Amino acid sequence: MNILVFTTSNGPINSIRPELEIFLGLARRGHSVTVLTDENTEYANIFKANGIKVINQQPKKKICFESIKVLRKELREKNYDVVYATNSKSIPNAAFACIGFPTKMITYRGTTGGLYKHDPTAYLTHLHPRVDGIICVSDAVRDDVRQHVWRNKENVVTIYKGHHLDWYDKSPADLSEFGISDKDFVLICAVNARPSKGIPVMIEAADQLADLENLHLLLVGKNMDQYADIVEKNKMRERIHITGYRYDAPELIVASDLLVQPSISGEGLPRAVMEAMGYGTPTIVTTTGGGKEVVENGVNGIVVPTKDPDAIAANVRELYHSPERIKKMSENCRQTIAGKFSVDSTVEEFVRYFEKMTNQS
Repeated sequence: MNILVFTTSNGPINSIRPELEIFLGLARRGHSVTVLTDENTEYANIFKANGIKVINQQPKKKICFESIKVLRKELREKNYDVVYATNSKSIPNAAFACIGFPTKMITYRGTTGGLYKHDPTAYLTHLHPRVDGIICVSDAVRDDVRQHVWRNKENVVTIYKGHHLDWYDKSPADLSEFGISDKDFVLICAVNARPSKGIPVMIEAADQLADLENLHLLLVGKNMDQYADIVEKNKMRERIHITGYRYDAPELIVASDLLVQPSISGEGLPRAVMEAMGYGTPTIVTTTGGGKEVVENGVNGIVVPTKDPDAIAANVRELYHSPERIKKMSENCRQTIAGKFSVDSTVEEFVRYFEKMTNQS
């Protein structure tokens, strides 16, 4: 197949790698892949080294005439089977560029919510009439999108982003800067703090765990300082550490015993959960969004109801007293990534989906 991808290739390597490795996998399987992206990035050079044509193009806005012009020129020069666009700027430009061409126009959707038939801006992206299919990061996202598309709901599918255990070889961070020793038990929440992430629920759960004298909680990510006031009122306040954004967030996850994702409303598939599993750090997630599709309750982590600090506290307490159970969960986490969520599995699903779409009239 001839595949044209419009995406971004800049950003923290751990965040962009699962997506960009898909395109490398497609090329390695003999498909002709062209990528429109910023050519001055590490991954652009990797693409070129693997025989992928890179066109230097990043749209400055949702309707960028320069991007549309470049795309249409490429579509005229080569018979592409699929155009795949991945973000809020590349999708509308690719959709308009594809008008009048027979190529199948596919988009990527990574979040739940915010897509509505009554919203005019939705018709610039996934509800654009030129869009033929949508790849979603989880079943939760797929089910949400299917409620809003007008036609071809069967072309809205789930394909999980693949991972490789070789990516997850970080050494644990030294936590002594927080007054944490090797004998302490460490929980971590690693998110950009927004209301949907449920950080106050985690802080309330920590209040119930204050009697565990060597238990610490790391709150890692942007905007965590907004919770300083409620942390100050917490019984465990001396052992709750608000770090803010950290470049070494992966190393902090490796050094922690459990990652907790206390989300209270839907999201796609939390990247921190996938990374934690790759590192062998079991997770506690809630029933909202795609986390529950990855975490098998009691096997590689724990699934609890949303807005339930009691359930989080009870499960943390049980695991605190069960180091062998945590060790087994850690092994199961890495096995899950190596199997169901491998890069190879993801690439194969992309191939099958693209072939199915190109065979449709």
